[in-house]
Amino acid sequence: MLRTHTCDELTDKNIGEEVTLCWWVSNRRDHGWIIFIDLRDRYGLSQVVFDPEDDTASWELADSFRSEYVIKVTGKVRPRPEGQANPNMKTGAIEIITSAVELLSSSKTPPFELDDHGELAGEDIRYKHRYIDLRRPSALDNVVFRSKFLKYTRDWFANRDFLDVQTPIFTASSPEWARDFVIPSRLNPGKFYALPQAPQQYKQLLMVWGIDKYFQIAPCFRDEDPRADRHSCEFYQIDCEMSFVEQEDVFAVVENYLTDVVWELSDKQILESRNFVKLTYNESMERYGTDKPDLRYDLHLIDVIDIFARSTNEIFASIASDPETNRIKAIKVVGWDEKFSKTQMKWFEDYVRKFWAKWLWYFQMKEDGLKGPLNKFFSEEDLNEIVERTHLQIWDVVFFWAGEKELVCNYMGKFRVYLAEKLGLQDTSLLSFAWITDFPMFEINEITGKVDFGHNPFSMPKGWIAAFQEEDLLKVQSVQYDLACNGYEILSGSIRNHDLAALVAAFEKVGRTEQEVKDKFWAMYEAFQFGVPPHGWFAIWMDRFMMILKDEENIREIYAFPKSWKAQDAMMNAPTEIEDEQLAELSIKVELEEE
Repeated sequence: MLRTHTCDELTDKNIGEEVTLCWWVSNRRDHGWIIFIDLRDRYGLSQVVFDPEDDTASWELADSFRSEYVIKVTGKVRPRPEGQANPNMKTGAIEIITSAVELLSSSKTPPFELDDHGELAGEDIRYKHRYIDLRRPSALDNVVFRSKFLKYTRDWFANRDFLDVQTPIFTASSPEWARDFVIPSRLNPGKFYALPQAPQQYKQLLMVWGIDKYFQIAPCFRDEDPRADRHSCEFYQIDCEMSFVEQEDVFAVVENYLTDVVWELSDKQILESRNFVKLTYNESMERYGTDKPDLRYDLHLIDVIDIFARSTNEIFASIASDPETNRIKAIKVVGWDEKFSKTQMKWFEDYVRKFWAKWLWYFQMKEDGLKGPLNKFFSEEDLNEIVERTHLQIWDVVFFWAGEKELVCNYMGKFRVYLAEKLGLQDTSLLSFAWITDFPMFEINEITGKVDFGHNPFSMPKGWIAAFQEEDLLKVQSVQYDLACNGYEILSGSIRNHDLAALVAAFEKVGRTEQEVKDKFWAMYEAFQFGVPPHGWFAIWMDRFMMILKDEENIREIYAFPKSWKAQDAMMNAPTEIEDEQLAELSIKVELEEE
């Protein structure tokens, strides 16, 4: 070994010892004749002193060192002079006075600052030079955390008799969630593999095989547009499938795992301890305007459509006349005058216009009663009922939206989050978990206008095959569940439809024949005829959950080698064109549309 110690492990117990350290020059300071260098490795920093009176040759070489040079230093550990100790450094009580130094590798000037205290460079340049970017302490910390998270997770599930089974990366294309990434086959011209969007079929086939408890840190590949909480191209999930389980059995495994991993690897607190909140999909949408609510703060939506039905305003009265299709929702802000100005009210109005809402209606509770531009449309009794239902106190403000159900819930859900940001209610030290259950099994496809699967086509409908007798398929619910954490979806799962007849019936309801099921899901179609145990699954979106635990606003910072927001690997210059010879081997001809 070239070194005897790492840069973080020296203390006053090592005083008088000769040590050898290696790695980067993090910082160089000249104090008269004496040169001080902070030597950095991935473990920490140590201060190295070059004094020409002790070692002229080492001092002369150190005088040529610059940032990010790789050096080897040998010297004795001594206490720092009185009054010069640095309590913010783990090794702040000691320093190394050099007796020998060696330049192992020089460095060009880095293209951006590596000091986390400075302004962070843009991701385009950082990701192009990711091998340098990872030297930043915060970037390195995310990589270290990910390693610990992976080890803890594998040990946790393995210790509970889950088998870690790797599933294929090259597989068949199947209609699931998103666009496939496809790979041409040289040995089978004109045919293509697909990278798995998830180990969907394989893990169910493991249940048929008899592996009753499977897990995997599974790579998933989906050709989706990136966003702050969704990584381009590939992501990873903690993927589990279990035989002979019901929904509550799955919940118990997940809650125990998450509680343990938060306790062991994070300093955050779970808001509800082990009692994770449970909401149906409909409850969540009606109360929070989203199926991934942030429950660190209350700010819930309140139904007032019955009160507005008595309004003399024709618009409100018309909307309220159809409570099946429409909604009028309220949301209360406590102590308006203590929190917002008239200018900020204008900001709110501008914000809602982003979502094509023309007005932001509101009342304010003052000392002499409820006041606002809508007062004239309501009787005194109705105004009092609004106060009672929304529990208004003096200086509270209540906002309203009215219109079609989905739009109102959507608007109000976004506005709720916006208010929480302005009010500073998003406590990053807390984690709030909420199970969302009873999702609609079917929805209207926005492109085709026809009924299609809302989520996973392999989920069991509530009521089993009899559920498909419902005339309105949009009312059919599935035994599917998501887990929300701090406003993000971090898990999806379901109890499976393990009966072949019921599975075929589900696909027939969206216009796909039994032959299509057999063609698209051949292995499952065959296997499900040979004794299938009831089974269920969950997948934790591992990267997104780590993003929350590390207080990152962008999921890309959780990856060692992330794709950019353009779905590019800037460091490796991918994607790129390939040579004509390679295309010919794959029987592929590229024709680009002219711009």
